[in-house]
Amino acid sequence: MIEVQQLTKRYGPTVAVSDVTFEVKKGEVLGFLGPNGAGKTTTMRVITGYLPPTSGEVKVAGYDVVEESIEARRHTGYLPESPPVYTDMRVSEYLAFVGRIKGVPGRDLKKRIDEVSEKCAITDVQSRQIGKLSKGYRQRVGLAQALIHNPDVLVLDEPTAGLDPKQIIETRELIRGLSGQHTVVLSTHILPEVSKTCERVVVINGGKVVAVGAPDELTHRLQGFESILITAEGPRDEMKARLERVEGVTLIEEREVFDGRATFEVHAAKDRDVRSELARAVVESQWRLLELRTSGMSLEDIFLKLTTRDLSEEESAGSARPETETKEQ
Repeated sequence: MIEVQQLTKRYGPTVAVSDVTFEVKKGEVLGFLGPNGAGKTTTMRVITGYLPPTSGEVKVAGYDVVEESIEARRHTGYLPESPPVYTDMRVSEYLAFVGRIKGVPGRDLKKRIDEVSEKCAITDVQSRQIGKLSKGYRQRVGLAQALIHNPDVLVLDEPTAGLDPKQIIETRELIRGLSGQHTVVLSTHILPEVSKTCERVVVINGGKVVAVGAPDELTHRLQGFESILITAEGPRDEMKARLERVEGVTLIEEREVFDGRATFEVHAAKDRDVRSELARAVVESQWRLLELRTSGMSLEDIFLKLTTRDLSEEESAGSARPETETKEQ
């Protein structure tokens, strides 16, 4: 549904995004994850036709965003970080205005306004002035305008920025409810947004894609080994020695010892499942097994590993890229 191939965008001498390539399948919710200034917003603006690429190709619903810009935009709904609302208009007036701009037929306009209002939970504020709504409601109105023409693709740039915890939860539930009906790209630097709403992740850093995949896939790829937490009651040193003898185990790290019980993190060879052997070792030794579970990298660990560079790498990159960042990034 969305194809981005070797996208590069420059602002004068500054390279905002460089050789970015990824795709989003129909009905998928994709998280576009990266630190502030990584190039997320620039990429979103190219996808939505607000900015032309310097080079590369972007297609939305099969339409090139440069060569077939109008058709591509007809299939796209966009919610920028700051909702594009007119605060002096009433909600229903604003949605009717946007609907007419986006080509919704007059005979269908009232129906579409009611449908998106119900979907975005703003039916009860249709007659209210937008400027008098809370930030959470204005965000919902912004999402409703992105949906008014029933687009195939939704591009959401930092959709929960500035919302309170209750509003964030409501917005997440709303986005999850759109999956399957719409293809959604969710740009954010907030990790819980990705883990709670997205099926797959594209991680961008310094204007380049550094990883693509489901969080579990990224964990498996980056960690390089299987990690298992095991807790049992018994003599600590004997347990550690016995677990080290299990075939496939490469390292045992002590995590916690308290009140006669010990917790160890067991590293095993990648693609080697040693859980049953670990459990057998504990039971046969007549120790009490309390817990046995896999322990992968968290999304935070993945994010930091992919987006944190050491000083020497930053210095070498700095000689090739201008220090000045633009607000477009």
